This record gives sequence, structure tokens and C-alpha cells, in this order.
Amino acid sequence: MEAGGLIDQAQQARVMQCLPLLQGASPGFQAEFFQAASLAHVDRGGVIAMEGDACARLALLVGGRVRVYKTAATGREITLYHIGAGDSCVLTASCIMSHSPFPAIAEAQTEVDAVLIPAAKVHAWMTEPVWSGFIFGLVSKRLADVISVLEDVAFQRMDARIAAYVVRLANEAPVLTITHHEIAAELGTSREVVSRILKDFENRGLVKVGRGELIITDRERLKALCWPQAGVVRVPG
Repeated sequence: MEAGGLIDQAQQARVMQCLPLLQGASPGFQAEFFQAASLAHVDRGGVIAMEGDACARLALLVGGRVRVYKTAATGREITLYHIGAGDSCVLTASCIMSHSPFPAIAEAQTEVDAVLIPAAKVHAWMTEPVWSGFIFGLVSKRLADVISVLEDVAFQRMDARIAAYVVRLANEAPVLTITHHEIAAELGTSREVVSRILKDFENRGLVKVGRGELIITDRERLKALCWPQAGVVRVPG
């Protein structure tokens, strides 16, 4: 993600609204932040960082959504976490602090606007409570996300994981515009496995499967599949 121009006053107002860490910061830190920061834009589908890249800047999102994922030698993918407005990538922050290369891939799922902070400032501001609190908060949140992914992979059956993923998306709309390949990439499995399980769901009257579309027909029964081992519903965020 390449740095753009300096941030004018109108843009600063938008950034302030999107980044809670600035709202609790002192005027002095706010001024230093905007003096060091620059704006960047990435189109949907654009790759923000590749595995092995050096991390020269930390991006704080003010709009859009980013997917951070790993790929296997076979080409299979699994999502580690997503980043939204007001958030940042803990892997990038970790790489900056440890001077190590980026260990995953970050891709824009929508158009993305971000504020870029130079690596030197990421280091220097760790003495500022508002900044260090933000970074440590990222670590805590993302560690929980990654542990959740590991638990799902290790302990949940794939049909339960697909049900949980579909239920979470269905909170936004009962008709999902999504392909079997996209579901497989999120969950670290193959498109064939996803197609087979969704067909089984369809035969049981839980969903209707179309080309690039999935309609939830029985959300409660689908929800009951999410965590059958424990007898409760667990829907990852």
C-alpha cells in the first residue's frame, strides 16, 4: 500500500471520526499523528501485502474491509481475520516491532481507505499511552480471533463450520451473494467439500443453492448445527 498525499483539515475530521484512538488523545499527539500520517486508497481485490513483504508502514483503516489469510502449497486458503474501519493489522504491527517480514496475505474485500503511519513512528509512539493501548488492544483482539480459528479447525466438523459461517452472514441478509469457492477460501477447505455439504443442507430444507447465491430457508435449524459437539450454538464473529 503506497502512501498518498498529506491529510487536509476536511480529511482529518473524517479520520478523527473513524479512529477512536485519536478521540481520546491529547491535542499534541493528534497534531503529531497528522503530521506523520498520509492517506492511501486500494481498489476492491487489490493486494495490500504479500507474504514476505517488508512492513514499512502501519495502515489504519478509515473505510472498507480487508481480509488477512494464509495459503498452502496446494493453493488452499484460510482466513485468519478481517479488518474494518477503525482497525488495523496486528501482523503488520508485530512485523514492524520485530523487524520481520509479513507472514500472510492482506487483500481488500471492498474499496479501502487507510491512514499510513511510518514504521519509525509506530516504534516511537509506544511511549504514548493512547497509542500503546491501541496496539496492545489489537494484539488481544487478534490473538482471540486466531485462537478461535485454530479451535474451529481442530475441533469442529466442516458441516458445523460452514453452518456457523452461513449463519453469521445471514445476520446481515437471508439471501447471500457468495460462491462455494469464497466459502472454501474463508474456511480452509475445498470447493468440492463446500458444494457437497451445501447440497446436503439443501436436501434437508435448510438452504436453497443457486449460482453465486445462497438462500437461508430454515435459520434456526441451521443455527443448531453450528456447535453440535457441545450442544450449543457457537457462531464466530
